Amino acid sequence: QVQLVESGGGSVQAGGSLSVSCRASGATYLMGWFREAPGKEREGVAFIYTGRGDTYYTDSVKGRFTISQDNAKNTLLLQMNNLKPEDTAMYYCVAKSGPGGNIWNKHSYRYWGQGTQVTVSS
Repeated sequence: QVQLVESGGGSVQAGGSLSVSCRASGATYLMGWFREAPGKEREGVAFIYTGRGDTYYTDSVKGRFTISQDNAKNTLLLQMNNLKPEDTAMYYCVAKSGPGGNIWNKHSYRYWGQGTQVTVSS
């Protein structure tokens, strides 16, 4: 069983930066972030294989968001720069304890954080 506790997020104007973090209570194989905006489907944002460090981003955030991990603290970080109003959403931390499943499919994840709000105003 892995518990995920998120922190960070908040409100910022377009062009600004925010970060969100997620602390995991146990070992993970892959961690990442989904987001859900009002009226839209929950979508994958960024992922990292916690062992080898490979990272993956959805096209809309490439070059603006950076996913990383602090192994000593078992914490996942998402640095978000040059934020746009369309980045406004609830951001959810996710984790997998083993391989299998499409990383972009929300149904592949057993472990979810409680969500943290990111709001970007124009």
